[in-house]
Amino acid sequence: MTVRPVPSGALVSRSIAAVVLAAGLAAGVIIPVGSAAAHGGEIREREYWLEDYGITEAWEDTKGAGVTVAVIDSGVDGSHPDLEGVVTGGTDVSGAGAPNGQRGIGEVPEHGTLVASLIAGRGHEPEGPDPSPSASPSGTPSPSVAPSGSAPPSSAEAEASAEAEESAVTAAGRGPDGVVGVAPESELLAVSLWIGGESTGANPAGVSIDEQIPNAVRWAVDNGASVINMSLGSTSPTWPESWDEAFLYAEQNDVVIVAAAGNRAGGSVQVGAPATMPGVLAVGGLDAEGAASRESSSEGISIGIAAPAENLVGALPGGLYASKWSGTSGAAPLVSGVAALIRAKYPDLTAPQVINRIIMTARDAGIPGKDTIYGHGILDAAAAVNADLTVPEERLLGAGGVVSMAQYIETYRRGEVAPPPPPEPAPAEEPLPDIPEPTVPAAAERASAATSVPAFIVFGFGGLILCILLGGTYQVIRVYRKGGAETDGDNS
Repeated sequence: MTVRPVPSGALVSRSIAAVVLAAGLAAGVIIPVGSAAAHGGEIREREYWLEDYGITEAWEDTKGAGVTVAVIDSGVDGSHPDLEGVVTGGTDVSGAGAPNGQRGIGEVPEHGTLVASLIAGRGHEPEGPDPSPSASPSGTPSPSVAPSGSAPPSSAEAEASAEAEESAVTAAGRGPDGVVGVAPESELLAVSLWIGGESTGANPAGVSIDEQIPNAVRWAVDNGASVINMSLGSTSPTWPESWDEAFLYAEQNDVVIVAAAGNRAGGSVQVGAPATMPGVLAVGGLDAEGAASRESSSEGISIGIAAPAENLVGALPGGLYASKWSGTSGAAPLVSGVAALIRAKYPDLTAPQVINRIIMTARDAGIPGKDTIYGHGILDAAAAVNADLTVPEERLLGAGGVVSMAQYIETYRRGEVAPPPPPEPAPAEEPLPDIPEPTVPAAAERASAATSVPAFIVFGFGGLILCILLGGTYQVIRVYRKGGAETDGDNS
C-alpha cells in the first residue's frame, strides 16, 4: 500500500504531491519571519476560514485549552515562532527521524509543520517595530497607521486602530504576526513517519508504512492524545490487517481520529485509507468560496464533513511560511481543531458524540442530506461548539452500515457474523372452542353366513345340474332300451 501526505492533491503518486508543493515554493510563497509580508496583515488576514466558518465565534467559549492533539505526519518543527511551547511531546516511528518527532523527514518534510500550525499555531510578537497589524504585502502602510513624518493620529484614530488590533483574529494568539490555529490553546504531540517517494526512496531504516501507522496511533493514544490528525492518504480504500488493532485501540480509548479524504489533482477519484476506516472522520475539501473543490478533494461515501482546502497559509520549518497551499491535508487539521474546541468545552462527551456534534451542525450543501462530495455538509465551528442540542450516544458516522472498528473486525476479519435476531413471537390469539373428535367407524368382522351362503349356492346349483344330467341320461337309456326290445319282438 502506498501512503503519502496529501497537500495540493496527491494520492496516486507521492512524487506528484512533492512536485506540486515544490512548485508553489519555487514561485516565491515562502516568506521569512520578521519581514513586512510576514506580519499579521499578510499571514493572519489570509486565514479567511477563521471568521467565515465560525471559528472566531467559537473562541468566545473555548480555544482548546487542556486538549492534546497528535499530528501523525512527516514531523513538526516545534521551534517555529508560532509553535514554540505548543509541541509538548513526540516520537519517531520510522527509525529515520528525530526521537522527539520534531524534524521533518520523507518526501515532503515540511508537511507536518504546515498541518500543525493550522491546528494550534499561536502566532508571535514581531521582532522589531510592527509597522501595522494589517500591512499590505508591499509594505505600504494601511490607512489606520500614520505615514512616516506625518502628524500623530488623533485620539479617535488611535482608538479605531486599537480596536482593529484587538479584533478576534489578531488577539487570538501571542501576537499579531504569524499563523493562529483553530485551537490555539491546545497542545500537540509530534509523531513522525517516513513517507517516501521518487526523490527520497524507501525508508532508510527499513520500517514499512504498514508498521509505522499502527505504531504511531498506539503511541499517540498511550501518550494522552484525545484527537489524532492524519493528513495522509493511500491508493486504496482498504487497509492492511496490521492497522486494525491500533485503530480499535484508539476507539476503545475514546480518541477522535480525523483524516484527509485525498485530492483529485493527484489523480484520486475516491477516498483512500485511513479516511475510509470505520469511526474515522474523513474530511473533503472546499474552495475559497465554500464550494466543493474540483482539485483539492475527492469523492466517496466515507466523507463525513467538508472544510476549506484552497488558498491556505501555514508555517514551514525554519521560521518560514507558505502563503498559498491547497489540499485536504489542510482541511483535516481545521476539523481536528474544531474537535479540540468541542473536547475542551464538553469534556464528558465521548469521541462519537464529538463527531456527532460536528456532522449534526454542518451546513447542508449539494444534494439534500448526506452525499459523496460534502458528506453531511460544510463545517460550522460556531454551531458545533455552541449549538444547544441533544447529542445521541450512538454513532451517526458510518459508511455501508459499519460504524466502528469493533464491528468491522467482528464481521470481516474473524468471519463471525452476528446471528440474526430471533423471530418475534406471534401475537397471542384467543383459544378456539374444542371440537369433538369425529367417530371413525370400525370395520366389522365378516359374519359366518357371508362365507357359507355362497358355497351353499354353488354346490346347490351344481347338484341340481348333476341331477338333471343324470335324469336325462336315465331317460335316454330307457328310451334306447325300450326301442331295442320292440325291434327284437318284430324280428321274432
